[in-house]
Amino acid sequence: MEPIWLHHYPEGVPQRIESDRYASLVDVLERSMVAHRDNVAFESLGGRLHYGDVDRLSQHFASYLQNILGLAKGDRLALMMPNLLTYPVAIIGALRAGMVVVNINPQSAQREIAEQLRDSGSRAILVAEPYAHKLAQVLPETAVERTIVSTVGDLQPTARRLALNARARHLRRAIPSWKIPGHLAFADALARGERQPANRCVLTQRDLAFLQYTGGTTGEPRGVMLSHGNMVANVLQCRAWIMPWIEEGRERIITALPIHHAFALTANFLVFFAIGGTNLLIANPRDFTGLVRAMARTSFTAFTGVNTLFNRLLNTPGFGEIDFSALKVTLGGGSAVQAAVAERWRAVTGKPLTEAYGLTEAAPAVSMNPLSDPEYNGTVGMPLPATEISVRDESGAEVPTGTAGELCVRGPQVTPGYWRQEAATRAAFTRDGFLRTGDIARLDERGCITLLERRQDVIIVSGFNVYPSEVEAVVAGCDGVLECACMGVPDSDTGEAVKLFVVRTDESLDEPRLRAYCAERLSRYKLPRDIVFVEEMPKSHVGKILRRALPAR
Repeated sequence: MEPIWLHHYPEGVPQRIESDRYASLVDVLERSMVAHRDNVAFESLGGRLHYGDVDRLSQHFASYLQNILGLAKGDRLALMMPNLLTYPVAIIGALRAGMVVVNINPQSAQREIAEQLRDSGSRAILVAEPYAHKLAQVLPETAVERTIVSTVGDLQPTARRLALNARARHLRRAIPSWKIPGHLAFADALARGERQPANRCVLTQRDLAFLQYTGGTTGEPRGVMLSHGNMVANVLQCRAWIMPWIEEGRERIITALPIHHAFALTANFLVFFAIGGTNLLIANPRDFTGLVRAMARTSFTAFTGVNTLFNRLLNTPGFGEIDFSALKVTLGGGSAVQAAVAERWRAVTGKPLTEAYGLTEAAPAVSMNPLSDPEYNGTVGMPLPATEISVRDESGAEVPTGTAGELCVRGPQVTPGYWRQEAATRAAFTRDGFLRTGDIARLDERGCITLLERRQDVIIVSGFNVYPSEVEAVVAGCDGVLECACMGVPDSDTGEAVKLFVVRTDESLDEPRLRAYCAERLSRYKLPRDIVFVEEMPKSHVGKILRRALPAR
């Protein structure tokens, strides 16, 4: 497909990147630690780490992994952590030691944790103490040889560390009892690693950096292999796109999305670390009142989230009183940003909500809207530098501009495949090397991508395609609707029909009123046949509504 988007790139954004300037992702991180040594890198629960601290502590952890545990280059180290100071230090230390990092969502069910540990062949794991009880139940089913346990207060000043741990263990009783024979405390691991230098590990861009397990919303989770080259490319692509609007060494981002998810891993942690920014880590993003308080206490220039997070913040008391004057970037991804949410975000904050698109298999960023666009436009922007896209029909033929088809992606950020799943890898790529995303999209004359739906979520009503995201976007604009989702259900007359689920903020919103609202704004075949009011929506660990979990509710 002709790269028509290159003619419409914002001023200052290059068409290509120079990823060969870096030997590995570690090279990118180490250069930043030298250049920004005195800058604050991370803040969490009142504590902070400078880039120099991260350099020193990650070296100690790398030494422990190599010299004490005896792990070799390419061995898998699992991390099961919330957003605490320990997490980025552990990631950088593991990468410096040549390990492959396996990020595990600590909120996952025990079965999923066991499956990912077994599938990855992880030899060791670092787990945050509040989740040690879950790990203890599944360890006998895995090949994990050594467990390291970190506390909530690790890497905090002494008095704060003691207070945070006491509050978690006793006052809030947030840590269930657990027992893991032979485990080692993270603080002790650092102390043992400090006694001897880490060995310099020679890494190339072909070496694996991460195994990122997909959410499994469309089937069993798969380990996406992301090489150092994939990660370097995506960091440089994202940095190139945003640099005309930001200043190196002067940005401050709030990270409420979990770092174990590919979105926050790259967009928040790696990109802002590469530019010398400060990252405020939010340990419990589900505490919206606490998140609003944290946002009100600091001046921040960047914020990322998913549609449900933005929506919940907008409905949290005190959010409208926050000072947003320094905010430069609000980036939405993970799932479609609804127009009603984007418009309300701008009305409350005075700043636009910029939508981007990505997937784990692309490390994850594929496209983004220019940060200079003042209004929400319903697209996910243009392909990032060095990224190719192709929109194809079911036979694999490319379709004309403006025609819907499956979005396919090729670029240096795209995974080489799935961990130990050759058949799945072959099925995921076209013959000419494009990744099949499974997303239905169309391209406009500027090269902007409009996402229509996941291919398997399209509802076929009397032969017509109904895109759930379109219906949801309309319903979200109705007064009294907090969240909504729809799916297809069997219908004897039309083959399928639309079933709508709604969480209300106003109990006076009833079915007749909502049906009348939809009838004014949707074609007849798109109208919900069934409307169900629910107390809450089933969601993934980053807050994405899981449509396939709705029937049980």
